[in-house]
Amino acid sequence: MALFASGVQAADVIKIGAIAPKTGGLAGGAVVTQWPNVELWVNQVNARGGLDVGGKMMQIELIEYDDKTNPGEHIKLAQRLATQDKVDFIVAPYGTGFNIATAPIYGKFGYPMIAVSAITDKMEELTQRYPNLFFTLGTTTAFVQGVTEILVEQRAAGTIGNEVAMVNVADAFGIELADRARELFAAEGFDIVYDKSYPLGTPDLSPVMKGAKESGAKAFIAWSYPPDSFGLAEQAIIEDLDVNVYYSAVATSFPAFSGVYGSKINNVLGAGGTNVDDPAIAAYRAAHSEITGKTADYWASANTYAALQILEQAIVGAATLDRDTVTQYIKDNSFDTVMGDLSFKNNFSDTFWSVGQWQDGVFRGVKGSNVEGAVDVRLKDGWK
Repeated sequence: MALFASGVQAADVIKIGAIAPKTGGLAGGAVVTQWPNVELWVNQVNARGGLDVGGKMMQIELIEYDDKTNPGEHIKLAQRLATQDKVDFIVAPYGTGFNIATAPIYGKFGYPMIAVSAITDKMEELTQRYPNLFFTLGTTTAFVQGVTEILVEQRAAGTIGNEVAMVNVADAFGIELADRARELFAAEGFDIVYDKSYPLGTPDLSPVMKGAKESGAKAFIAWSYPPDSFGLAEQAIIEDLDVNVYYSAVATSFPAFSGVYGSKINNVLGAGGTNVDDPAIAAYRAAHSEITGKTADYWASANTYAALQILEQAIVGAATLDRDTVTQYIKDNSFDTVMGDLSFKNNFSDTFWSVGQWQDGVFRGVKGSNVEGAVDVRLKDGWK
């Protein structure tokens, strides 16, 4: 599917490709954080007359495909974008596993790949192998450290003990986070009294939550993806899970999470966050709502938009569509984005939020790296 302004000649456009799930297990996340921000960015750029590329204004032609949450399908579509559609640039995939699985195909064609929805401790290895690959969300270790800090603080305050119940989705994202959590939690003297994984798309998570409840742990940690973040919360409410710390990962920051469960999920912790009091975030959220008709989530949406701002500023700054030149520009410069001033050292940005929390209807950042506006963590107190 191709979208661009009418009356624009082919020679006057920048072809941008986008591949992400619209169907399949990860579609629920991508249609909230990935696709609306691509739409927002393309709309805004074209409304301004396009991008200034070496003195020539060029509008964006967007060519988009559904990878059906299938890595093999994504790789085939990336090949098609490169060889048949001949796009100038491609938006990075949605999800950690997809970014890792598709890095070779994007590296082969030299597309700068700003992996905005990927968390891994393999960044150094991957960026050395694929110098076109950039990471913006932090490492697996950084994410686990954010949660670990909260556990340590709450134990010191006497609100939890050493016992932790932990579950994870059995894909690259969840497995890597759970593995690292076992190490960091143990190093701080925590005992994982319940440790369970489950396949992506598991329809019934009640046995998982029942096991967590039976463990008696006052802290529950889930390295989860969108479907299971919702499913686990539903089961926690049903079981009236008695914990003082409850964390689930991706999609906890989605407006729909609060929309479905309302005040019941007050003080639930989750992955990421933003400084919602930042005027730049407020302006972005207003534009997102006005142009897409959808409400931005409180983490990945703004990060996805920031990655597109980086690509835009790199193309304009490099004054060319040459991918190698644009990639080098990303390496060498800093960028003014909705998430603040971002730059890359060894292809890694060290400015990111790692943990947020629902507080009175708003998901606020509570832990991060080189960020401002973090608020204090609150205790989970029931599911009313």
